[in-house]
Amino acid sequence: MPRPYIPTRIPKLSPLLPFRQFEVNSTRKPLISDKTKMAANESNQSFKLENLFNVKDKVALITGGGSGIGLMAAQALAVNGAKVYITGRTAEKLDRVASLYGKNISGQIIPLPADVTNKDSIRKLVSEISTREGHLSILMNNAGISSHKEETTPEDASKLQETLFDDSSATFDEWDTVFRTNVSQIFFMTTAFLPLLQRGSEIEHGWSSTVLNTTSISGIVKVSQQHFAYNASKAAAIHLTKMLAHEVTSSKLRVRVNNIAPGVFPSEMTAGESDEGQKSFIPAERYREKVPAARPGRDEDMGGAVLFAVCNQYLNGQSVVVDGGYVLAAGSV
Repeated sequence: MPRPYIPTRIPKLSPLLPFRQFEVNSTRKPLISDKTKMAANESNQSFKLENLFNVKDKVALITGGGSGIGLMAAQALAVNGAKVYITGRTAEKLDRVASLYGKNISGQIIPLPADVTNKDSIRKLVSEISTREGHLSILMNNAGISSHKEETTPEDASKLQETLFDDSSATFDEWDTVFRTNVSQIFFMTTAFLPLLQRGSEIEHGWSSTVLNTTSISGIVKVSQQHFAYNASKAAAIHLTKMLAHEVTSSKLRVRVNNIAPGVFPSEMTAGESDEGQKSFIPAERYREKVPAARPGRDEDMGGAVLFAVCNQYLNGQSVVVDGGYVLAAGSV
């Protein structure tokens, strides 16, 4: 029987190498290019307030700019560098505003009397702005009037007829006048200024000229608030805003059309008068239980809304409601 082979020499094995631990350096940051860093810095700059709401050197025209919301808008734009033309029928009122609020600011407030319910007057206004500026950046159709107060509490049909139909103040002429000022002038002012507005978009890189109509939450709520003609006109103005926005956009013009629907703000319409500074006052307690905000709107509330609406280049055909929550309580259509 053969003997098994037994090696006389056992090969020497190489010693095992210790397992190498590869540690991830958690403090090591990925390389970021200078180009990306520069882009990030530029992105941050665009979020500065003066860039988000930049109206410096913009040319604006505000109808009904001698008091109330029109004056609030004029101040908000002019203080931040815009050249603001204010128009209305009363030259004395406009001159007082320019004298009081047009000093020591970065922009200008310039009075320009006109009747915006008359086409010939509108043509002259267009010609004046065209000659002076050659373009328009912002058109704010703010002029408006109210209608007489109607009693809507009677529950008897005959008595309701008396208050709504037989009342001597309830006339077709009143409705015509209210709609002429609150609706028709928006259409004629906007369409008359379209060439200057389009020119404003063409010469200002990154800017689309804008039309901002002052409507009201009265055109949104389902209650009459005891003035049917006024509320109906404001509802019409809101819908007119949407129609104009659609047709202007469909015509490939770079002009945005929006509206601000204010709640209660101090004005000659809501307070009944203005003081020597063309400002009006409403006691806060009058609306403490009527508005969730427990007060009427302040000038700064409206100023902020105006700057947002005119500067936001992505806003078109919309209603900006600034009402302290009134519509939430009253309910909308």
